[in-house]
Order: sequence, then structure tokens, then C-alpha cells
Amino acid sequence: MLKKPDWLRVPYSDDQNSHFVTELLDELNLNTVCIEANCPNRAECFASKSATFMILGRNCTRKCSFCNVKYAAPEPVDVIEPMRVANAVKRLGLRYVVITSVTRDDLPDGGAGQFAQVIREMRKISPETTVEVLIPDLSELKAIIDEVPTVISHNIETVASLYADVRQGADYRRSLDVLKNITLLNPEIYTKSGMMLGLGESRDEVLEAFDDLLEVGCRFLTIGQYLSPTKNHYPVKEYIHPQAFDEYADIARKRGFRHVASAPFVRSSYKADKAVL
Repeated sequence: MLKKPDWLRVPYSDDQNSHFVTELLDELNLNTVCIEANCPNRAECFASKSATFMILGRNCTRKCSFCNVKYAAPEPVDVIEPMRVANAVKRLGLRYVVITSVTRDDLPDGGAGQFAQVIREMRKISPETTVEVLIPDLSELKAIIDEVPTVISHNIETVASLYADVRQGADYRRSLDVLKNITLLNPEIYTKSGMMLGLGESRDEVLEAFDDLLEVGCRFLTIGQYLSPTKNHYPVKEYIHPQAFDEYADIARKRGFRHVASAPFVRSSYKADKAVL
């Protein structure tokens, strides 16, 4: 096992805001990717009274080897969940919110209708909030696009050659097509994607992925270090130096991305508002 470098040490943080967020989530029975994916930025985000809500339950229908979200039988769709999410957004006073979900291959629309309903409920009681949705590789996009969120994000996660080992059940081309179809249906919506490094990819493969994303109209990009959740997950093959993340960011901007966030602890929704606000 590789030794974790000093730049990947997360300082302990505990404050009143964090307790407020945790208690609110418990009160409203809401899930976050912050907790379920064991995000290293959770303490920082909770301290700023921010969270990324994860809808459609805690159980995912896929078992990607990099992900800490639980693989299990999916839960029933909760029709009251959109109202609870909207309530939480209002009470937290969020100017910008990211809504994501587990993958729901069991649902005919993949959960698109639930995303759309969350957006509608938020706009009823918090119309000033800017909405980003981070979606699985949905084929049914219209319900979400019709609600015109400011950003629709879908992560390719890694380079094409690693999909069989890292993203079981997913397909690199299908993920690119999701982003392409969003732009075709409504070019006014910003599209965004994210990648993890340290899985065994080569530099050339990373740059090829940049070009593939640009070709399908993606203009926002996040790049972060992969951190294996447990010894049973896909292992970290390399810890990428922060300077390399800076270099990738510079290359990505020069190639045409409108906004790039690239650093070891960057995640899809981390400070996502910086791209548009």
C-alpha cells in the first residue's frame, strides 16, 4: 500500500455550523454524498453550512470499485423527498446547490423525474438559489433539461482504458454521449464533468479525455486525487503531486475549458459555485 503524502492530510474540524448541518439532515431524513462517499471536504463544507444532497436513497444499483456508496437493493422512490430537500436548501440559505443521486438502473427514467421534481420544489421556496445537478449516465434527459438547471454535470471519472476495472456497468462513450445530448437539447445549459487521477492512467490518456470532453461540448472540468475508501476498493496506484494538478489545469484551460478546478482534494461539487457565480 502506498504511503499517503503530507499534502493529503485533512485537518480535523468541528464547529457549531457542522452540528447544525448534521442535525438538519437527520431531522429531514436526507442523504448527502458528503457522508455516503466519505468526501475529504465534508468538514470544511459543513462548517460553511453547505452540503451536496444525494437523492433516491442510499443504495446504488452499481458496484463501481472506486466508490464508497453502498451497493444494495434500491429503496422505494420517496415522493416527499423533493420537498424535504427544498426545505433544507432554504434553511441553509444556499445561494448555490448541487443535487446528485445514486444510480438507479431499476427505474425506467433512471430517476430523472425525481431530479426534475427537486428542482421544481426548490424554485417554489428558494427561487434565488442556483441549481446544479450531478447525474448518472441517464438516457432520459428531457425531464431534467426542461427544468433548465444552470449546470448539468456527469462525471466520466477516469480514462477509457480503466472503465472495465473502475466503473463496472458504465461505458466511456455512453458517458460522453450524456454530455453531448445535454448540449444538443439545450446549449444554454452548462455541462460539466469530473475526473480522478491516481488510478493508473497515463498523462496522454488524461489529455485525450480532455479532448473527448471538449468535443462533446463540456466546458467545466474538475480534477482530483483518487483516494481508496477501504482496502477492499480499487487501490491507489499513484499520488499525484499538487504541481501536476496545476499543470493539468493550465493545459485544460488552454485547450478550451471555461472553468477548471484541479487539486488533490477537488471533488465534483467542491466549491462548484465558483464556475458560475
